Amino acid sequence: MKRSEVTEKILDIKRMKGWDWAGIAKKIDARQSPFYTTAGLLGQMKLEPGQAAKAAKLFGLTKMEEKLLAEVPYRGSLPPGPPTDPLIYRFYELIQVYGTTFKELIQEDFGDGIMSAIDFDMKMERQPDPKGDRVKITMSGKFLPYKRY
Repeated sequence: MKRSEVTEKILDIKRMKGWDWAGIAKKIDARQSPFYTTAGLLGQMKLEPGQAAKAAKLFGLTKMEEKLLAEVPYRGSLPPGPPTDPLIYRFYELIQVYGTTFKELIQEDFGDGIMSAIDFDMKMERQPDPKGDRVKITMSGKFLPYKRY
């Protein structure tokens, strides 16, 4: 059994039952970010054993599939090069255009270092707008200064 097969099974069940990610995340762990839970179910993050057990019950998974949800995954599902999915490509484009600006502004304010993608939180909300609804994404990552040895 491969982790990618568990992801496909979860996606099939979600599709057949007409569930949404926010509802699924609440059933698995209402305290956890829906981004983290969704990433866990898609194979990009590891669920805690209790979360994996709740997910297994919700999706009717086997014990082996439950254990795979709680394993440290091989992260990064996109192939090398620019992604072809238009929505994902826009994030790639955002980094291509504003990446150096993010780097300059963060390092000017915080110093030489990085924003963690491990100690990280993200929120998304819909903002109504007369010209068309807007997507607001807020990212918050711990600043990690580079160390000299």
